[in-house]
Amino acid sequence: MRELAREISATLDATVADPALAARTLTDAALIEQIDTRVMELPAEVRHAMRLPATATGAAIVSRLPLADNEFGPTPSSPQEAAQWSGDPARRAHSLEFDIVMLLLARSAGEPFGWEGHQDGRLVNNILPVAGHEHEQSGVSSRAQLSPHTEDAFHPRRAHLLMLGCIRNPDLVGTTVSSARYVELSAVQRELLSTPALPILPDVSYGEEYDRHSAVLIPTLWTATGPDEQTMRFDPAYTPLKNADPEFRAAYERLAEELERVRVTAVLAPGEVLLVDNDVAVHGRVPFTARYDGTDRWLKLVNVWLPQRSRRVEEADESGYGERIVAPFRSVSASMVERRTDDRLMAPNDRGILEQP
Repeated sequence: MRELAREISATLDATVADPALAARTLTDAALIEQIDTRVMELPAEVRHAMRLPATATGAAIVSRLPLADNEFGPTPSSPQEAAQWSGDPARRAHSLEFDIVMLLLARSAGEPFGWEGHQDGRLVNNILPVAGHEHEQSGVSSRAQLSPHTEDAFHPRRAHLLMLGCIRNPDLVGTTVSSARYVELSAVQRELLSTPALPILPDVSYGEEYDRHSAVLIPTLWTATGPDEQTMRFDPAYTPLKNADPEFRAAYERLAEELERVRVTAVLAPGEVLLVDNDVAVHGRVPFTARYDGTDRWLKLVNVWLPQRSRRVEEADESGYGERIVAPFRSVSASMVERRTDDRLMAPNDRGILEQP
C-alpha cells in the first residue's frame, strides 16, 4: 500500500500543473485517474478486508499499515493547516502518501466523497483537536464527550461506510461504537422511533445557513428486511427533542441509554483503520485533554458511498439543507445515477439494505 501510494504521489508531481493544489484538495483529475486505475493492483485480500463489517456490531478494525510516529511531523493545529501541509513540498511527502493510501482503501470498498461545506470539499478529512473548540459536538473538540451519532445524519447522501485511519494516538483516546442491532426496546418504543417525528440539523462544522431550507421529519429507526436488519439515523446533539411529545422523548432517551449500554470502545493504534457501517452503528469519542503541542491524536476520515446499498425511498424528498457532495469517483452504473432538481438530491428508489455476505 505504501509503495503504491508513493508511486502515485511521484506521478502526481510529474504530471500535474500545480501538485500543491492537487495535494490540498485530493480532487485533481490526474490523481483520481491514478487511484481508479491502480486500485485494481491491490490484492483481493485488501478488497475483502475493506468490505462492510458483516456482523451485527457494524464495525471492525483492520490492522495494520506500517508507519512510524516521527514520519508525519507534528499534529497540525487545524484541519486547514493539515491540508496545507499536504501541499507543501517540504512537509507533504508522508502526509500526502497516507492520504493516497486512505483513498486507495476507500476506493477498494466503494466511492470516496467529500462535502462542499466541510473541510473545503477534501476527500480525506483530518480529525484532530482545535484550540477554542474543546466543548463542541464536532470532530475538532476534545474535552466534550462526543455523543454517539450517525455521520452526517442530516443528509440523505451520508456515507454508507465510514473509514477512520489512525496516524497518532499517544493518549489512547477511545472511539466509541454502538450498534442498533444490540439495543433492547419495547414494541411501543420501536414504533414511536420508526415514525418520522423530528428533523436532524447539520452540525456546527457546516455553518448556520441551513435554516433557509425546509426541515424534513425522519424516523430514528427503521427495519430493512427483518428483525435482524435494524438500521438507525441518530444524532441527539442536532435533533430538536424539545419539539417532540413526551412519549417520543422518553423512547428516544431509552434508545440513548441502550446505545450507551451496548457501547464498545476502539482505541486505535497508528496504522489501524476503523470501519463503521453508518446505517447500523453510531460512533463517538471519549473526552480527552488536548495539549496543542504537536503530539495530539490525529486521525484521517473518509466517507464512502456503496452503490449496491439502498436506503428508504422517502429520503428522495430531502434537500440535505442544500449541502452538496464532492464525488469525483461517481459510478456509471444506473444504481448510482443521481437526479437533481433545484436543491433536491434524489436517492436510489429501492427499499432495504443489502448486507455483504
